Amino acid sequence: MVFLLYLRLEIVLFVNNKKYVKSGRETAGRSEESAMTNDNKKQEDKFIMMTTRPVEQLVCQLAIPTIIAMMITAFYNMADTYFVSKIGTSAAGAVGIAFSMMAIIQALGFLFGHGSGNYMSRKLGEKKPEEAKEMAATGFYTSMLAGAVIAALGIVFINPLSRMLGSTTTILPYAREYLKYILVGAPFMMASFVLNNQLRFQGNAMYGMYGICIGALVNIALDPILIFGCKLGIAGAAIATSTSQFISLCCLYMICNRKSIIKIKFKNFKPRWLVYREIIRGGLPSLFRQSIASISAICLNYFARQYGDAAIAALSIVSRVSMFAMSALIGFGQGFQPVCGFNYGANKFNRVSRAFWFCVKSATIVLAIMAILGFIFAFQVIGIFKTGEQQVLEIGVSTLKLQCLSFPLMGFLILSNMMLQTIGEAVKASVLSLARQGLCYIPVLFILAPLYGMAGIKLVQPIADLLAFALSIPLTFSVLKEMKKSNTRSNYV
Repeated sequence: MVFLLYLRLEIVLFVNNKKYVKSGRETAGRSEESAMTNDNKKQEDKFIMMTTRPVEQLVCQLAIPTIIAMMITAFYNMADTYFVSKIGTSAAGAVGIAFSMMAIIQALGFLFGHGSGNYMSRKLGEKKPEEAKEMAATGFYTSMLAGAVIAALGIVFINPLSRMLGSTTTILPYAREYLKYILVGAPFMMASFVLNNQLRFQGNAMYGMYGICIGALVNIALDPILIFGCKLGIAGAAIATSTSQFISLCCLYMICNRKSIIKIKFKNFKPRWLVYREIIRGGLPSLFRQSIASISAICLNYFARQYGDAAIAALSIVSRVSMFAMSALIGFGQGFQPVCGFNYGANKFNRVSRAFWFCVKSATIVLAIMAILGFIFAFQVIGIFKTGEQQVLEIGVSTLKLQCLSFPLMGFLILSNMMLQTIGEAVKASVLSLARQGLCYIPVLFILAPLYGMAGIKLVQPIADLLAFALSIPLTFSVLKEMKKSNTRSNYV
């Protein structure tokens, strides 16, 4: 049904696109169009589309592919947990332990992907494609090198790394085996994140969806084959994940160099400080958001492990379920970001504001519905991941119900962070990125866990969400107010 709706939307938007592109060209009076190269035509058409078409249509067109890609990715993460949980509680706990390391790898991938992508979208909005090409190549090749370094160091120090992430004595053998193969795939994972985000920030979300979905489907298919068919156990799950990341990278690289406006060329790889400074500015909030999530997970495992493997396994399952619910929101926000970047670069601040509020309203309604369903059917959802221990079910159900209470607040919080990051408000975006899983989460965890034990641990996330939401209000409204003033001044001039 989702794909049918998407196909229908694409047909409507294609017709509208012709109209808006034609209108934009006539208004601009571009007499030199016949002399443009094919790439220049694509860039011009993309600019006109992104800065003239109604933002509601644009966001929906760009968001649907990313929502599908994000939900499929979240689904294969859940599939990993589902198949591994059949091995036992300790194995399920090991996936939760390893998730902290995967979050660090993803954080660096998002640093280079969001950092380069944000800059590229602004430069395309400013009609400076050569600078965008340099950024694309530098972000991609640097991520591959960084991933290789992480893989080498992680494998050499696999034992202390597994313990540092929160492994218990019984979980350690599983965590070590799983992490080893995940680390091998680190360069592919990071580089695929970069290409996916670069495509998305150019307004080519559909192409990015293809690469991510192919990798996810390969992972889902390989999991049962390698875990049970080849009797590789938890190592099979990790091999399936790394293999799928490699295939996803290959697909995205081919798509990028055949279909994208900006091609990845080694000659454009220029590791200069000015380029890396822009990557850091645009990607630092994502790095903070993902890294602090990893640190929080390590702290959570530290407090939870005194309640046994069942507690770690239950919290890991709830984390994957919540991630699946949040994936639709993140996908929707990622559809908003290129619209935000192009129009901010073109000084069309009223379109940025209108797109932001459209996304916030839509996301809040959907999240409220998901929260109600998650609360009502918490037992059935957690029951899917049967590990053989009743304690896993009991802890998981109550934790999921509590987390559902703060779901409706996430629309404004996450979309605010994405807007601030895209327009280059690095400090505010970084503070907001740190808030939910860091500035608010970690202090609350260290207060409630010693005082109230497992009950306190369950309450940490919803309380942290509420505090982060309160912080996001002044940070976001100050920027929206400034954009409104700038738009008024530009209209006056």
